[in-house]
Amino acid sequence: MDMIQMARELGKAIQQDERYIRLQKAKADSDNDQHLQELIGEFNLKRLAINNEAVKDDRSEDKLRELNTELRHIYGEIMRNENMTAYNEAKEALDAVLKRVNAIIALSAEGEDPETADLDESSCGGSCSSCAGCH
Repeated sequence: MDMIQMARELGKAIQQDERYIRLQKAKADSDNDQHLQELIGEFNLKRLAINNEAVKDDRSEDKLRELNTELRHIYGEIMRNENMTAYNEAKEALDAVLKRVNAIIALSAEGEDPETADLDESSCGGSCSSCAGCH
């Protein structure tokens, strides 16, 4: 079996994992939560209003503060929603295992023993955007 086929088999295994299944259910629950979808729509409209106000030559700092307060309030409601909470928890669980799988693959490609290669949590700051790469 070549590496591409093995990657496809890994993809199938990921889709059978309980973390993946839980994420898909949480995503469907969030998508079907009408109140949550309305809040997300309000959030996006508020963000657009902030952007529109911010680029005006005669922008109102008071209006921007008011819009930002409203945006934070809506964001808080979204994050307190049980379906959003379940989605975030499920996503974090799947992301954690995928991060570990990627670390094992990358370390193995660098010559480490695949049987012992693993994610080194102590050397990772957690922010991929500021990462210069492992090791």
